[in-house]
Amino acid sequence: MSTPLTDPPAAIVTEYEAAVARYWDTKRDDQINLLLGAEDGVIHHHYGVGDFDRAILDLPAADRETAVLAELHRLENQQTERILDTLAPVCAEDRLLDGGSGRGGTAFMLHDRFGCQVDGLTISRYQVEFATRLAQRRGCADSVRFHLRNMLRTGLPSASFDAIVTNETTMYVDLFELYREFARILRPGGRYVLITWCVDDLTGPTADTERIDRHYGCHMHRRSTYFAALAANGLVPYRVVDLTAEAIPYWELRTHSQHRTGIEAAFLDAYHQRAANFLLIGADRPKDAAAPA
Repeated sequence: MSTPLTDPPAAIVTEYEAAVARYWDTKRDDQINLLLGAEDGVIHHHYGVGDFDRAILDLPAADRETAVLAELHRLENQQTERILDTLAPVCAEDRLLDGGSGRGGTAFMLHDRFGCQVDGLTISRYQVEFATRLAQRRGCADSVRFHLRNMLRTGLPSASFDAIVTNETTMYVDLFELYREFARILRPGGRYVLITWCVDDLTGPTADTERIDRHYGCHMHRRSTYFAALAANGLVPYRVVDLTAEAIPYWELRTHSQHRTGIEAAFLDAYHQRAANFLLIGADRPKDAAAPA
């Protein structure tokens, strides 16, 4: 039996958190995200990895956009599959947390793959309501639930989760605070897996990484800060994969979409120049780990 949720602390405390919540509460007509997930109801707020079928660029204009959107969504799902592969094995009895769950895409894929209970957290009330409706429509509302909570201050019981994931959400929070909270609610022997874009310690930041921050209202962390924050909170990496080269085709393909947003060039330049990295990290909380202070 899963540990019940407790009454949450305030989801929004700082002016910055309020600004982030407003951004996502009002981002309702972001056509590219909604169109990408229209067919399977898996709507993401992250990007993708892997190469695409370049033959679609030679299709007639009337057919090209549909094919581009389908390929972009495949790459989005492929990115989440990398998280799932790194997290495995997971039992159906396990309880998972999706930090910064958005409209629910990653949480639904976790449940579909592993059959387990998933709780998603976001500080956007609109996203909670949207994802909850999708869970009801998908028939999994008893197992996949979304909550208006801040992943820095979850209010959840200690050692109540078997695994945690974040899929391109950590650039909105302080990593040391985040991993202190994750270490608290993660059971000994549990796992945490993330994918994120980050500033390369040797090359960045640059005008491109700063443009990305302005575009999304976030604060991209340096690559080294992830490892320092994990270590400070007793989370030990067991897998690190630099996905930067695999992320480039996604952004190349997006430049061919009618729904491109204008940020594509900044990501392409940042990745090509190694000013930014795209990183996957899997980390364990050791079974003999002491309770966080």
